[in-house]
Amino acid sequence: MIRTIDEIDVSKQRVLTRVDFNVPLNDAGAITDDTRIRESLPTIDSITSRGGIAILMSHLGRPKGQPTPKYSLRPVGEYLASMRRRGRVLFADDCVGTEAQTVVGLAQPGDVVLLENLRFHDAEEKNDDAFASSLASLGTVYCNDAFGTAHRAHASTAGIASHFDTVCAGLLMQKELKWLGDALREPQRPLVSVMGGSKISGKIDVISALLDSCNSILIGGGMMFTFFKAMGYEVGSSLVEEDKLELAKQLIATAKEKGVELLLPTDTIIAEAFSNDAQHRTCSVTEIPQGWMGLDIGPETSEAFANRIVESGTVVWNGPMGVFEMSNFESGTRRVAEAMVLATKNGTITIVGGGDSAAAMAQFGFQTSVTHVSTGGGASLEFLEGRTLPGVEALNR
Repeated sequence: MIRTIDEIDVSKQRVLTRVDFNVPLNDAGAITDDTRIRESLPTIDSITSRGGIAILMSHLGRPKGQPTPKYSLRPVGEYLASMRRRGRVLFADDCVGTEAQTVVGLAQPGDVVLLENLRFHDAEEKNDDAFASSLASLGTVYCNDAFGTAHRAHASTAGIASHFDTVCAGLLMQKELKWLGDALREPQRPLVSVMGGSKISGKIDVISALLDSCNSILIGGGMMFTFFKAMGYEVGSSLVEEDKLELAKQLIATAKEKGVELLLPTDTIIAEAFSNDAQHRTCSVTEIPQGWMGLDIGPETSEAFANRIVESGTVVWNGPMGVFEMSNFESGTRRVAEAMVLATKNGTITIVGGGDSAAAMAQFGFQTSVTHVSTGGGASLEFLEGRTLPGVEALNR
């Protein structure tokens, strides 16, 4: 059983809270997308408004186990302070040791303490128990609100929980587990999954797992060309994973055996080069010429996918339909996003599985127009596969 922060008496408690503040920064150190910070606010407010001290820990970037100024969380602390209307936000220049203990000792009920980047210590990713113990000494209650890192068995997500009598999930973690869990356990039907992205290798286990629960699986993105090559089509210079051709054939056969509709594109937008300025046009997926590459699903496919999405009871989307970062190859991803918004208005449960799909929703301005946008790319994929996430399992008492 996993308890949530709202079920815990946090008055005068130091609540050591794992958050996911791994936010993008520009060259000047300014935050360019504050979604993860905003999503953590309900948990932080739940702690501080009830007289607790929220001690926040996170990683940022990949500093490779040593202090690296450009990966400091100090700018994030300053940004968080600007978002809060009451209580102080204190910053500790380390996440363990004397510096962290001193700053935590200065905090009063209602305050927030942000610890420096966990990954400034290589013991974090090694799930070192001594490091976990040092972190744990800063709090009296442990709360994990970082779903995006729950698939990693690190000191702050897995090892630390055993050092506390009271552990719980934050409100964002609770929301993620509810929507992603209910999508597969008790879906409104038909249940439709939209799978995209560049490679089939990163989605094999997810597609295999979804074949046991979905009514339809729509395949787009670069991975579609591995399926087409496996079917004997000419794919030009499109991305293909040669070592996954047999697996693609197996997935097609398994879908047929289980009565699951595996809907592949019928047309694609092709280009002479991987560039927004390259000459491009639409063609049938069976007529891709030599030297050309597919960079998006075509308009016919976009409409077919949109229709399936709007007709669904529950839809889970993970992975863009094309190179949406380039304006000439964003139309397929945008059409799927628009269909998700329309389906939501019609009562469909719509879930976007983090990563590039979430980035696309933000790019198009639709992130608040669907049921749920996951903050965890890799974590959401592993959860949909049915894997046990170490950061979640550690809360299950």
